[in-house]
Amino acid sequence: MTSLDESQAARSHYTTLHLVVLFVAAFCLGFLLLAPVDALAQLVSSFIVLVVISLCTKEARHTQQYQYFFRTIALVLAIALTTRYLLWRGIYTLSYSDVLSFIVVWLLFGAEIYAGVTSVLGAIVNAYPLTRPLQTLKGCDPTIIPSVDVMIPTYNEDAEILEVTIRAAKMLDYPEDKLHIHLLDDGGTDEKINAKDPVKALAAKERRREMQALCTRLNIIYHTREKNEYAKAGNVNSAIQNTHGDLVAILDADHVPTTDFLDRTVPWMLKNKKVFLVQTPHFMANPDPVERNYFTAFSRMPSENDMFYGTIQKGLDYWGSSFFCGSAALLRREHLDLVGGISGESITEDAETALDLHKMGYESVYVDRPMVSGLAPETFDAFIQQRMRWAQGMTQILLLKKPYKTQGLKWYQRVGYMSSIMFWLFPFARVIFILMPLAYLVFGLQVYQASLLEVLAFTIPHVVGAYMVSTMLFGRTRWPLVSELYELLQCVFLLNALVKVLMKPRAPSFVVTPKGESLDKTFVSPLSSVFYWLMGLLIIALFAGVYKLIADPLLWELTVVVMLWNSFNLLLLLSVMSVLIERKQVRKQARLPATNSVTIEMENEQAWVGNLMDLSLGGAMLHLKGEGSKVSKRAVVRGWSHALDKYVNLPAEVLHFNRKKHTLRVRFVAETEQQQNELIAFVLCDSRRWLSFQRRRTREVSYWFGAKHVLGVGLKPVYLHMLVFMGNLVRKTGLMASPGKDNQ
Repeated sequence: MTSLDESQAARSHYTTLHLVVLFVAAFCLGFLLLAPVDALAQLVSSFIVLVVISLCTKEARHTQQYQYFFRTIALVLAIALTTRYLLWRGIYTLSYSDVLSFIVVWLLFGAEIYAGVTSVLGAIVNAYPLTRPLQTLKGCDPTIIPSVDVMIPTYNEDAEILEVTIRAAKMLDYPEDKLHIHLLDDGGTDEKINAKDPVKALAAKERRREMQALCTRLNIIYHTREKNEYAKAGNVNSAIQNTHGDLVAILDADHVPTTDFLDRTVPWMLKNKKVFLVQTPHFMANPDPVERNYFTAFSRMPSENDMFYGTIQKGLDYWGSSFFCGSAALLRREHLDLVGGISGESITEDAETALDLHKMGYESVYVDRPMVSGLAPETFDAFIQQRMRWAQGMTQILLLKKPYKTQGLKWYQRVGYMSSIMFWLFPFARVIFILMPLAYLVFGLQVYQASLLEVLAFTIPHVVGAYMVSTMLFGRTRWPLVSELYELLQCVFLLNALVKVLMKPRAPSFVVTPKGESLDKTFVSPLSSVFYWLMGLLIIALFAGVYKLIADPLLWELTVVVMLWNSFNLLLLLSVMSVLIERKQVRKQARLPATNSVTIEMENEQAWVGNLMDLSLGGAMLHLKGEGSKVSKRAVVRGWSHALDKYVNLPAEVLHFNRKKHTLRVRFVAETEQQQNELIAFVLCDSRRWLSFQRRRTREVSYWFGAKHVLGVGLKPVYLHMLVFMGNLVRKTGLMASPGKDNQ
């Protein structure tokens, strides 16, 4: 069965069931949307619907046989609640007395419509995630195995990072005569080495020499080009014109593949000649700034990537619209040639390329197995740069490619692309939701005309229903309130970036995300000031609300509702203060949990047996079994490497031995080529290690646990920001005062 047959079979299998479910839910939907009931009746009916949604979401999580039946009912009813709420808002609550009120009323309602539409699109896309069976080339006829060009684009990444990726690529489990590794150096182009600035020109020449020497030493092919046109897309396209492999695998400079990457992806190309893309997840081997600075729970809580790659891409795959993510992917050369290579009209060349080939009728496959480990941005500033590029690029695709009416796309593919694109417009809605309480509490504008009973009957059921469905769809890959925190952290910066691209769709340029940055001290992010201002505004609104309760008691119901809304925003703002404290990073590589059984042979011939506790290229911690007498300075850690299918001996330096706890900390000191390869293979090239790590942290928690966790860890560092703020104020005051003293 081809990949298209599989997704079509999955869709057609539930067609009849969906019709029955939709027919059964039609009565509830019609009643919720059309029945002219008062607030009390709506409250009762909404409560009943929420009970049904709750039961269905619970059954969908625990009943394998009928899970899609219950998921469909829950989704239909939740969408009905959202639609009913938006109709009620549009018909009964949009009143205004002046131009300013008119503007803020429609801004808020527009933000709510956006939130409702994206919620519905997301529900459709993620209703039936597709999990494909694992494939392998084992037993395949060697004569039909295609040749592969593995391309590693680079711009300014350190040679140390690149060497790890290259060594791992050379160890891919694939016929040696059909595997070709290429380094695509965009930091040493002719344009750069002939730059007018002599300092920049010299740096480019040094980089070219360094990259050429690296490629010669590791026996791979070096590429550069004349000009830095079209950023990464142009870099890859230049190399494609000078290579001849049947398939093209693209790996970012910091994306280290496991040995089974090609073994698990190439079979999908052999099964169906219409497949142009096999995409795999981007597994991040280090925490992003939110995970490191805020939660310190990288190994216990699902990451931002887990929701996209663990749920959304599988949902898109069901609808035939999983898209290229720039790396960790395999593409068919002959299909790329049809569209002129990697598309470069937008700065998200990956999704744009997938769109161009999907509309031609070609297909994509998503393999949900982490087989590439990369580096997340280390600082909040780098994190924002990356997200700005994604947001601007997806908005460019919306404006320039118009996927909602692109000829050749199926309706469900249009829904898939629009869902992914519409998400990145969240800064407009998020900023409105943050600032709108001020319009009522401070300026007295009637932005939301409703009684407390109406809020309980229409607003709360819509919010609760949306949360229940979100938990059903993303419960294992996104904890409560975490998405709100990520959006809050990004919204102001992304809003500015989106306004620029809306004004000039072709203006944004590709900006490389900084990776491998050093954090040798703890400091407050220079981007913090905007959050101080927002927090100050919300505190003013809170006091204004208290005054309003006293001065205008007749409007106490609406005032209380808006104050609760404002207080929720304020708590979230206080919580993100922790993210803005860039914490010192002691280790060069992040340590991840590991459980391998190993033996440790000391220089003094003392032998130990133990289990790994954590592991990185830099070193490891081990728990030793039994009693031992002495520990020497040097040791050899011996363990089974699944990636290489053999035992490896890793030389190490002993850093610390805790005799009471029986723990040993070591630093790896690979010296020979073989030792370096074996170390990389043992630590980074076994996909089962990443799979085990993901399963460890993808777990569902209750809303109250999630909320308690978010607020509990987020409020602690506020005092540090206050100290920094006061220190900056004192320094500025001192600087302003000193000239006056000098002039006396």
